[in-house]
Amino acid sequence: MEAQEQNQIPKVPKRILTSLLASVSAGVVPRAGAPYIAIGRRDEIAALLSDLEAVNDGGGSMRFLIGRYGSGKSFLMQLIRGYALERDFLTTDADLSPERRLYGSGGSGVATYRELIKNLASKASPDGGALPKIIARWISDLQAELAASGVSSESAGFSEALNRRILAMLREMENLVGGFDFAHVLTAYYRAYLADDDFCRSACLRWLRGEYANKTEARRELGFDVSVIIDDENWYDFLKLWASLARRMGYRGLVVFIDECVNLYKITHRVSRENNYEKILSMFNDTLQGRAEGLALILGGTPQFLEDRRRGLFGYEALRSRLCDSRFALDGFKNLIGPVIRLRRLSDEELFALISRVTALYAQNYGQEPRVTGEEMAEFLNLCLARAGADSMITPREMLRDYMTVLNILMQNPTATFRDVVGSAVTLKTDAETEEAKEENETKTAFTPDDIDL
Repeated sequence: MEAQEQNQIPKVPKRILTSLLASVSAGVVPRAGAPYIAIGRRDEIAALLSDLEAVNDGGGSMRFLIGRYGSGKSFLMQLIRGYALERDFLTTDADLSPERRLYGSGGSGVATYRELIKNLASKASPDGGALPKIIARWISDLQAELAASGVSSESAGFSEALNRRILAMLREMENLVGGFDFAHVLTAYYRAYLADDDFCRSACLRWLRGEYANKTEARRELGFDVSVIIDDENWYDFLKLWASLARRMGYRGLVVFIDECVNLYKITHRVSRENNYEKILSMFNDTLQGRAEGLALILGGTPQFLEDRRRGLFGYEALRSRLCDSRFALDGFKNLIGPVIRLRRLSDEELFALISRVTALYAQNYGQEPRVTGEEMAEFLNLCLARAGADSMITPREMLRDYMTVLNILMQNPTATFRDVVGSAVTLKTDAETEEAKEENETKTAFTPDDIDL
């Protein structure tokens, strides 16, 4: 069975494969290679990809991915991020923290913007840091279009024609909030780029990244007047400007992933927490009312972040009325069109397929078959499912982390067997397991590899 599964997996580049397995072992979401271990979530992926089509048509979208720690929120974000890059969207992502919020004084708001711009990625630069490259590509594309239209790059009118085209494009953005200064700085960057003026180009990039502390410092380095700098109050307006510019540059839109939103739930100060929720409300209204052209927002958080009536989003009435389930949304019925996507637990069959996939990737990485049979994989899964509450609470992260430990021990200890490594744990029960749970586990039908067709 292992050989059959391995044959179904394409050859993965060594650099990606090594990083992927290291991430899985540590319980960290892989930055690259997520599609190689993607199991299940087909409906959720289809729903999010449909949002990208709406963004491609000039609209906006906003989704909340809700699930427990380790349930696959961050993994799904990285998966969609890869799909978006393949489809020629710009993407960016950031994790919220006590130092990075959606709204806050002392730089915690603009810190999120800086992280997003640092992680800006394109198909040609998937690892982030793409800001200078996408502007350079934009200018090169405009030069190529002019040359294709019959204007010789050696002629005296080429620079003038290029200047007119760029100014006309940027002038369309001046009616947006912050658009005048945004267009002014981009024009200065373009001219510095053509003149090979590194100092001016660096100053423009600093302004676009939100790195200036005040307008005086910005004016001194830029060499011209600007009425605003990117700060805690206005950073989201400039994110919308980047989305609008992305489409004018030839990209299909901008997809923004904001994870660890539970850190907003953890804010103890009520006014500060509600200010952050007010920012989420503004984002939600903008994207759904057509005021955020080409922008897709995907936020990840825990059930507490969404549903807690005291400190969560449902504690903010304007958001609760928009995000709460309809009275017709009963258990057992699927609805992935609304703004909230709750991640279900992977089925036993999907979890077994995930273990099998990781086993095949492990064999590919180390050039040898792990000493684990299909029956032993099923036994490991049954061991995980036997824990109290695992039927609803087991997550791929904790299961894969433990399974990778088993594979690593078996590879480094040639005389050890699967039974030696996990045998003593088969009868292990948690302290929280009740007598009723024990009886249920004893009568539960064990999972076998014959239950699915890989």
